[in-house]
Amino acid sequence: MALNKTAEHGYRTIEFAYLRPEKFNLDRLAKLAQSLDVEIGVTMGLGFANDVSSEDASAVEAGKRTLSDAVHAVRDIGGNKLGGILYSAHTKYNRAPTRKGWDNSVASIAAIGDVAKEANVDLVLEVVNRFETNLLNTTAQGLKFISETGSDHVRLHLDTFHMNIEEANPAAAIRLAGDKIGYFHIGESNRGYLGDGTINFDLIFDALLDINYERDVVFESFSTAVVDEGLSLACAIWRDTWTDNDPLAAHAKRYIELKYEEAKRRRVTSARP
Repeated sequence: MALNKTAEHGYRTIEFAYLRPEKFNLDRLAKLAQSLDVEIGVTMGLGFANDVSSEDASAVEAGKRTLSDAVHAVRDIGGNKLGGILYSAHTKYNRAPTRKGWDNSVASIAAIGDVAKEANVDLVLEVVNRFETNLLNTTAQGLKFISETGSDHVRLHLDTFHMNIEEANPAAAIRLAGDKIGYFHIGESNRGYLGDGTINFDLIFDALLDINYERDVVFESFSTAVVDEGLSLACAIWRDTWTDNDPLAAHAKRYIELKYEEAKRRRVTSARP
């Protein structure tokens, strides 16, 4: 149903959150996506029991197994990227990260980067707000992290919802990241309809044009009407800004296309003598 609706609205990519391979016929899913010309991406986060930023070696090893399995599941459904909070637990921590925890996470992601490269799956690390991880809250932190992995197959996954909370200047952060951005989420400050919140999307799209970003731009919004309970709890969806996803999806596509066109026109105008 979701794949068909995605194609119907003219989207070329669908994102599955916390994919559970045991609940799907992966081959059928892959064939359906291919027939609709829709690419598949998957995002996820870890828990404390498999937190690769833990100081507990058993949790780190469990996390690496989880991530390796996830990469292979993405490959098996014909997907091309695994993103999200892959470097820590997806939760509000009650302490700051430790140096050992940071190093454990860096080493784990470096290893999974090799697995992803072999599987032809992009590995993209989502930089999120302080209430969803204690490790990577800003683009600068993300750049430092991926530099320390030493991997050329690990990029950043930026999200306007989180940037609106943590970045002093989201547009400047996009320009700072440049070609290290492998995946981009467009989300409003209230998780609802684009344009109904406080984010200045003109500045966002100007910055994306400035870095010649040509990878996926994916709209993300949440409502308990359609989102899995576990993910709703993890993302603190305590109130719904919408309940019908059809008009939401149609509006988002029009809005993104409009903002891109407006940014292109601004660029032409500013270039005139």
